[in-house]
Amino acid sequence: MKATLQVALAAAFVVVATPVLADDPIGVTATEIKVGGIFPYGGPASSLGLIGRAVTAYVKQVNDAGGINHRKVNYISYDDAYSPPKAVEHARKLIENDEVAFMFSQLGTPGNTATAKYLTAKKVPTLGIISGSAKFTNVKEFPLTTTSLVSFDTEGKIYAKYLLSTLPNGKYGILYQNDDLGKDYVKAFQSVLKEDFEKKVTAVAYEITSPTIESQIVALRSANVDALFVAGTPKFAAQAIRKTAELGWKPTIMLNYPSSSVGGTLKPAGLDVSVGVVAGTVLKDPTDSRWDDDQGIKDYKEFLAKYMPGADISDTNYLVGYTQGILLEKIIELCGNDLSRENIIKQAKSLKALVLPTLMPGITVTTTEASNMNFTQMQLQRWTGSRWEQVSDVLRADSE
Repeated sequence: MKATLQVALAAAFVVVATPVLADDPIGVTATEIKVGGIFPYGGPASSLGLIGRAVTAYVKQVNDAGGINHRKVNYISYDDAYSPPKAVEHARKLIENDEVAFMFSQLGTPGNTATAKYLTAKKVPTLGIISGSAKFTNVKEFPLTTTSLVSFDTEGKIYAKYLLSTLPNGKYGILYQNDDLGKDYVKAFQSVLKEDFEKKVTAVAYEITSPTIESQIVALRSANVDALFVAGTPKFAAQAIRKTAELGWKPTIMLNYPSSSVGGTLKPAGLDVSVGVVAGTVLKDPTDSRWDDDQGIKDYKEFLAKYMPGADISDTNYLVGYTQGILLEKIIELCGNDLSRENIIKQAKSLKALVLPTLMPGITVTTTEASNMNFTQMQLQRWTGSRWEQVSDVLRADSE
C-alpha cells in the first residue's frame, strides 16, 4: 500500500512539474518551437531576401539569451527565388516534413498567393507576411493570416492624396509591376482620383522578369507627367531613378515602401541623383544622426555588429527583418505556455497599441479579429542626398 502511494505521488509530481501544452501542439516541445519562413534569397527580388536573413539572425540573438519562455525558437526558412511553385514546394516541406507550429514573415505577394489555400486548409497560422496585397486583409478569406506591410491599397491612397495636395494641377505617371503588387497601387490611385484618373494618370507596366524598364521610363517622359510613382521592387526602382537622371528629366519621384531602402535602392541608383525622392516609411532611419541616442536604434546597431557583421546599415531591409524578429518574439511571449495554433493566431490578432522600438514615433501595432494588419500608418519622407527628412505627420489612408 505504501509503495502504491509513493508511485501515485511521484506520478502526480511529474504531472505538476511538466508543462501542459494545449492540444498537443504541432512543432512544440518543452524546449523548442519550430517556425517556418519562405524568402527570395535568390532570383529577381533577392535584395528583399535580406529581410529573412535578419529575422534568422534575430532569432539567434533570442536563443543566445535563453529563448522565449524557456524555449528556443527553431526558425527554418527556405529560398523560393520569388517563384510561386517553389514557394508551394517549400510550404509543404515546412508543414509536412519539418512540422513547424506556424509560418512567419513569408515574403512576396506571388508566393503568399500560391501557398495561402494550402496553409489555410492545413489550419496553419501565417503571421506577419511581407506582402501589402489588399486581398490578404480580407479576414474572412484569410482567417489565419496577419500582414506586416502597410497594404498597397492604403499606401497608394496616401501617395495619391499627397500628389493632389502638392501637385493638384499636375499629371502623374505610374510605373508598376504587372502583378498584384503593382495593380493594387493603380487601383488605389483610381479610388482617390475617380473620374479624373484617366485624364491625370498614365500607367505603364513591366514584368518582374524584364531586364530593364528603360523603354517604360521613356514612354512616361513622353507623356509629360509631372510626378512619377514607382510601384515595384528595389531593382527596378533604382533603374527608374537612374534612367530618369540620364534623360535629364526631373519629375517628382515617389517610391513604394518596399523599394525605399537607401542601401537597396538609392545607393544603386546614385545618392546624388536620388535627391528629392519621396517615400513612405514606418521605421526610423538608422543612418540618421537624430536617432543616435535612441535606445531602439542603438540596440539595432549592436545587433548588426554582433550577428550580421559587414551588413550595410543603410539597407533598411535588415531593419525590417530585425523589427519582424521583435514582433515574432512578442507574439510567442504573449502565448505563454499555450502554443496551440488556436492561441497563436488569437494572440497575433490581439495586439493593442504595441510599440516596437524601431518604429517611427506615433506608429504602433494594433490588431483585432476584424483587422489583421500589423501596420496601417506611415510617414512620408524626402531624400536630401544624405538623409531622409519628414514631410508629413503620421498618415492613414483615411487621413485628410
